[in-house]
Amino acid sequence: MNFQLDEDLLLLQRTIREFIKNEVEPLAMQIEEEDKIPSTIIHQSKELGLFGLSIPEEYGGLGIGMVGKCALYEEVGKTHNGYTTLIGAHTGIGTVGIVEMGNEFQKNNYLPDMAKGERIGAFALTEPDAGSHASNLKTTAVRKGNKYILNGTKHYITNATVADVFTVMAVTDPSKGPKGITSFIVEKDFPGFKVGTIENKMGLRGSHSAELIFEDCEVPVENVLGVEGQGYVNALKILANGRAGLAARNLGSSQKLLDMSMSYALEREQFHVPIFEHQAVAHMLSEMAVEIEALRSFTYRIAWMVDEGKNVIKEAAMLKLYGSEVYNRVADKAVQVHGGIGYIKDFPIERYFRDARITRIYEGTSEIQKNIIAAQLRKEYQ
Repeated sequence: MNFQLDEDLLLLQRTIREFIKNEVEPLAMQIEEEDKIPSTIIHQSKELGLFGLSIPEEYGGLGIGMVGKCALYEEVGKTHNGYTTLIGAHTGIGTVGIVEMGNEFQKNNYLPDMAKGERIGAFALTEPDAGSHASNLKTTAVRKGNKYILNGTKHYITNATVADVFTVMAVTDPSKGPKGITSFIVEKDFPGFKVGTIENKMGLRGSHSAELIFEDCEVPVENVLGVEGQGYVNALKILANGRAGLAARNLGSSQKLLDMSMSYALEREQFHVPIFEHQAVAHMLSEMAVEIEALRSFTYRIAWMVDEGKNVIKEAAMLKLYGSEVYNRVADKAVQVHGGIGYIKDFPIERYFRDARITRIYEGTSEIQKNIIAAQLRKEYQ
């Protein structure tokens, strides 16, 4: 296994690291307070090519492999998670369906603008009765002539308020269960489509999740993504594809928390010495460092497997589970190291603590990842 980046990727990694440090991070508290990502940051992100991380070069993207993407995601993860989620949801589940399953017409129609960030992507699977039970969809799609008519509601859809292109799962044949679900590419301006209630969340300020409402929404037949009846399989593939990238973003956030905790522990004095000199604190920091290093190795190993074309269903689920659990444990220890200041909203630690919590829920809960792992283990041992 070789995780070494070529010179072009190393240069891009350094460029993004400096951009995150010098441009995004100084505005992190502003994002938190205003619940909005400044347009200047969005514009700069477009110029850096961050919206095209998952899109091949022939469609205007960067055309890099998963190892390279994870190296960049790790840098992006070192700042406000609202910004991180905007980028990650677009380049991950919002884009990869069209990249992996779209036909040439669809790719040429959508990917160039998505690569430039002129069109933002989103993924719409979850419904009031279909979260972890993803096959229990109620949104329907009925073909009428050269269009499908969609009716139903999605909720908790990341990027909903800013997205232009949605990968939507709907039932085309209720009698077939999961095999009766189809994927569609839905544009925000299609008749019968609208964004509903915007959720007031615990964290991820600046990244808005909202309800999507389909009332006789008209979707052209040519916007079926892949084959009719393959939507459920498509959804699972899209979610699995993004798990290494999500783990890399969690890795970056965890590393940022360790960096801040180390700086604080070396400066803050209690009983006439820096608190780092107290074994209880030093042990917490050591545990954080061990888990982060383990997550780093795990992330890049799975990313390498993806680039090699290997089956990573089990490993990707393990990585999603482990990455989110590590981030939450590291965030908890970071609050403890910082003490009272870690609980105050004027400082970033409590923000990371709140933001970390969603990683055990979105894009497949920790419990669902365990189900996937167990199912794969059964196959291996039977």
